[in-house]
Amino acid sequence: MSMPPRKHPLIFRYIQDQKPYMKTYPIDRDDCGPMVLDALIKIKNEQDPTLTFRRSCREGICGSCAMNINGKNTLACLCAIEEDSAPMKIYPLPHMFVQKDLVPDMTNFYEQYKSIEPWLKTKKDKDPDVEHLQSIQDRKKLDGMYECILCACCSTSCPSYWWNADKYLGPAVLMQGGVEVGAVEAYRWIDDSRDDYTKERLELLDDAFKLFRCHTIMNCTKTCPKHLNPGKAIANIKKRVHAL
Repeated sequence: MSMPPRKHPLIFRYIQDQKPYMKTYPIDRDDCGPMVLDALIKIKNEQDPTLTFRRSCREGICGSCAMNINGKNTLACLCAIEEDSAPMKIYPLPHMFVQKDLVPDMTNFYEQYKSIEPWLKTKKDKDPDVEHLQSIQDRKKLDGMYECILCACCSTSCPSYWWNADKYLGPAVLMQGGVEVGAVEAYRWIDDSRDDYTKERLELLDDAFKLFRCHTIMNCTKTCPKHLNPGKAIANIKKRVHAL
């Protein structure tokens, strides 16, 4: 059975100081790439040059094209156009201020990431001419964390982050590193054997909002386009904070 040749994406449109609305753009599947991002680029190039969205690598590496497609946060470049005639509903990432159309304001998200000091910190000066070595075993501990591309799909799917985005760091930041406020990104630096500030990072996360606002809802893990597990990383941080 051949798939319907026509698809009708229903796309969120918004310009500041104007009322948002949904607009339908018909596309011919036989003359379009297989991914949602292909459809958006085709619409912008051929139908409506005012349609605004972020994109860059088209390979699921940069995280730029994160958006909500048919109710799920994902990357448009990795989301295949469904093989039916039902309209695709495309929105910006939820519970963020929108700058225009499918472009959310990521300012708060990146400020939170910056606050965890996402870089290696040492207490002794290292010889810049000598490589800072790490064992194979310690390197493996970072698997499932360093792959995070900071697309914010997980954080914007989290009800705790929706209601406390000014205080709760959210799953993406926490997984990455964790100094002043950060679970995938916070944990990535906490668990790095080359970092000398593990205790200080954990102490700064020992807060009712920064870390413990997570209620293990696990939306973050379900929606991650890189198939990572921020919920598990946050649980591990909580255990290490309790052990202080």
